[in-house]
Amino acid sequence: MSSARATSSTEQVLAKAAEISGVDLHGAQVIRDGSNAIYRLAHDMVARIGQPGCLEAAERELRISQWLNNSGIPTVEAMSALRQPVVVADRPVTWWRLIPDHRPSTPAEMGAMLSALHALPPPTELQLPAYDPFTGLHERLVTAAMIDEDDRTWLLSHHTELRTQYDALPEAFSLSVIHGDAWQGNLVVPSSGVPTVLDLDKVSIGRREWDLIQLAVDYTDFSRVSGQDYRAFVEAYGGYDVTSWPGFRVLADIQELRWVGFAIARSPDSPRAAAQAKHRIACLRGQVARPWRWDAL
Repeated sequence: MSSARATSSTEQVLAKAAEISGVDLHGAQVIRDGSNAIYRLAHDMVARIGQPGCLEAAERELRISQWLNNSGIPTVEAMSALRQPVVVADRPVTWWRLIPDHRPSTPAEMGAMLSALHALPPPTELQLPAYDPFTGLHERLVTAAMIDEDDRTWLLSHHTELRTQYDALPEAFSLSVIHGDAWQGNLVVPSSGVPTVLDLDKVSIGRREWDLIQLAVDYTDFSRVSGQDYRAFVEAYGGYDVTSWPGFRVLADIQELRWVGFAIARSPDSPRAAAQAKHRIACLRGQVARPWRWDAL
């Protein structure tokens, strides 16, 4: 956990939610404490604790899971027999089936899933929001206490320039259902061999290119994906290479600024994140040559 305070807060929320729903907390283990706190529980179950004020988003995630599974895209499943979401201290708690013994997807598996997802017509039973890659980013940069004023001024100017470039992109021929955070850890493969979609909080309507950006920059800017694996990703997606799209660099730069914002947001409770944020800022400012190495947080 990122701090004793965070541990206490999420554990208290989880304990109350479990009491309301009749869930066994014996042996509960933290899986992740990021934007959402995620716990592994007994009886092959997972608890997901959202941010304050996010009840509507949690309700939407439950409905998205059901819709995607019904649409033929294997997705993490909610525990349908339990009352949810449960709200404790304004934080929604949802209960999910554990996907045990899984690995991250390969680039080819990710490309195939995104091809199927982007081909789906938008659901009629729920309304998906329009995706905005800048959501919350400006506030993170303005309020960050760990960055000096020179870096803050540069980051805010960079943010403004990217917002202008993004708004000037040609209108998309068509918008798609997108995952919104399509990295290989959000499509996992259990022992059954069936790739399964995770983390549904950013599923929305947007440019399909946004879902292709993360793996593309892993190839172009970080060399975390080999040329062979990137070509397999493109082929599995249907042959469309987002790096050849004229707006590629704009979306790539926005994604990388978002990753800087994520490190900044975690910095108050983590010296490691603070050091990583400074390194990432130096990269964006051209002080470190590509390919970059950014540690996972």
